Amino acid sequence: MNTKLTSLLNDDLNKLKTILTPLISENLNATNPSIHCLNLACGRADESGILRDILAPLAQSLKIIGVDIRERELDIARSRWRSDPHTEFSFLYHDATKLHLITELAHPCNIILMRHQNYWNGATTWQKIYDSALNRLHPNGILIITSYFDKEHLQALKAIQQLGANLTISIQNPHSRKLLDAPNKSVDRHIAIFTRPETNTPFS
Repeated sequence: MNTKLTSLLNDDLNKLKTILTPLISENLNATNPSIHCLNLACGRADESGILRDILAPLAQSLKIIGVDIRERELDIARSRWRSDPHTEFSFLYHDATKLHLITELAHPCNIILMRHQNYWNGATTWQKIYDSALNRLHPNGILIITSYFDKEHLQALKAIQQLGANLTISIQNPHSRKLLDAPNKSVDRHIAIFTRPETNTPFS
């Protein structure tokens, strides 16, 4: 990856961190000494660093699990992010519509991130992913999504709320970087936080 692109991506992440830090602090009700975080459709897991920076001060120990179906990207993630005494990283190849089958997710997740969810490119599949994620969410946990463009974000909000999730907040990123090769798209253009449906069956 060239230096200019790396700089742009790091700048995007710093902007996202600035927005997420207060949002997570205000909305995450984590009473356990340990926080479990799921980075869904994580790819290279670029977000791992900011997730660690935001969540580490909130818990005695932190576990960040990335899930994706792109093995090459997962290999990159594994080489970039190594566990330390406070934060445990793991990156798993798995179908995100079947999270209940992942042994490592037997414990409910305090926070689930879907950065640049892709509802526009397969609504039925993403509805299943949203549902799977909500069913892995701790009763006091939060689901966070970000979106590239307006219409897709509205569609995602509707789909997740139709599954019974409660929309806590949805904001537009005022510093989102426009994508020159994709008109009307920009990085982390919208950010939304949901809580678990009250009617969901107990976590199993």
